[in-house]
Amino acid sequence: MAETDTTSPRERYRAQVRTEIKDRAWEQIATAGASALSLNAIAKQMGMSGPALYRYFASRDELITELIRDAYRSLADTFRAAWGSGSDHAALAHALREWALDDPQRYFLIYGTPVPGYHAPDDVTAIAAEIMTILLDACAALPADGPATPFDAHLEGHRQWAGDHPAPPEALRRALAFWTRLHGVLSLELAGHFTGMRFDPALLFTAELDDLLAH
Repeated sequence: MAETDTTSPRERYRAQVRTEIKDRAWEQIATAGASALSLNAIAKQMGMSGPALYRYFASRDELITELIRDAYRSLADTFRAAWGSGSDHAALAHALREWALDDPQRYFLIYGTPVPGYHAPDDVTAIAAEIMTILLDACAALPADGPATPFDAHLEGHRQWAGDHPAPPEALRRALAFWTRLHGVLSLELAGHFTGMRFDPALLFTAELDDLLAH
């Protein structure tokens, strides 16, 4: 039996307008970057007054927060689906790359240069932490890769970024290596820095991943 839509026409209209505002915001970000986002410009594009648009998003930061929340939620769901389906670590990494390539502007909004003066609320930070928790789960499942390193010892006393995750220092190091090296390749690829180098970025990404999993 199909579920009954209990939302009112007004609520559905509000949701539609908010979605259009976000779509227009993504267009602006693709053209000029998140720091240049203007609610007044979006209102003009939509044939609305500025005050009318502010009934849907009270400020630029509220709109940015909604876009960032959507992006983190999308990646968290992608990670959870990839890892929860019994996939291996390579599948998790490639899920990250496919997600990034699907919408580079969405990727750069959360992993590019921070928007000046913007601070994410706690609920957005919590979604970002979900992504790292899944990565820590994956790294903790890997077998030991040899004796502890000096950085392992450092991480034992500096693990606040991992929250309450019980992963040992070795897993913390692996998670950081995974995150920094793969994001490094992705950021350079999406920014076009490999274009003139005449090699396949997908093969570089896979080579970096193979090296990470071999240690």
